[in-house]
Amino acid sequence: MSGSTRIERLKEKWGLRSNFQVFIILLVFSITGFSVLFAKPYLFWLVGFEKGEGWQSTILYLLLVFPLYQVLLLAYGALFGQFQFFLAKEIKLGKLLIRLLSANLLFRKEPSKPQHANSVPPENPESNHSKP
Repeated sequence: MSGSTRIERLKEKWGLRSNFQVFIILLVFSITGFSVLFAKPYLFWLVGFEKGEGWQSTILYLLLVFPLYQVLLLAYGALFGQFQFFLAKEIKLGKLLIRLLSANLLFRKEPSKPQHANSVPPENPESNHSKP
């Protein structure tokens, strides 16, 4: 697949008008990613968490770094003149997260099998001994 075809697909998917706009948006994503990459150790240090492994790191990442990424994305998007594009993406992401959390899809428990009034519990083979 050639590079121009990929750019055309991005333009169509994102509703963009020019290749330059695609370039700017990809640049904003890149700068935001690098900014978060460099900010993460300092954020963890500020809260007193220097070790970056384990479930605690994941929780801190979700609470601190993920929101920072979203804010920086909007800030860099505004700086490069693409605020409306990134705001629309943020709103879409926010609606998705709300829908997932409200539907309890993230923390869904295993569904239990319904118990019918007429159902008979399975017999235990050890208790099925006949008496002499």
